Amino acid sequence: MEKLTAKASIQIQKPIHEVFEAIIDPNKINHYFIKSATGRLEAGKTVEWTFPEFPDSFPVTGKTIHPNSYISFDWSGGITNQLVEINLSSFGEDSTVVKITEHEMNNDQDGILIMMRQTEGWANFLACMKAYLEYNINLRKNAFDFMF
Repeated sequence: MEKLTAKASIQIQKPIHEVFEAIIDPNKINHYFIKSATGRLEAGKTVEWTFPEFPDSFPVTGKTIHPNSYISFDWSGGITNQLVEINLSSFGEDSTVVKITEHEMNNDQDGILIMMRQTEGWANFLACMKAYLEYNINLRKNAFDFMF
């Protein structure tokens, strides 16, 4: 049975280097996605991400990172073949296309629900990153208070 993946993409009106740094630098990603990180996302290194909505922190292990083009990490807590891949490509002079794929969920009722939630989450991540980088707005602030 074919496995499922979550996918999302967006174009951001910033140079590729700025977008890359906004993902791996804890002092930038904390303005639109997480509350804090214990360090910069690097290949072979595990950092802890804390989200404003949750009391616990989550381990995130950098897998492969190619500056300004590709970032992959595991934040699954040990689930086999659960990898997040972020591909960056320049578009025009000062614009970047970001494509995210999160692997892989079982093709069953539970896997479909996980894939839908992750797709929604990555679309939100991208919208929040775009708002922060282009307009210096934190869309995530108080966005999920209703869930808890």
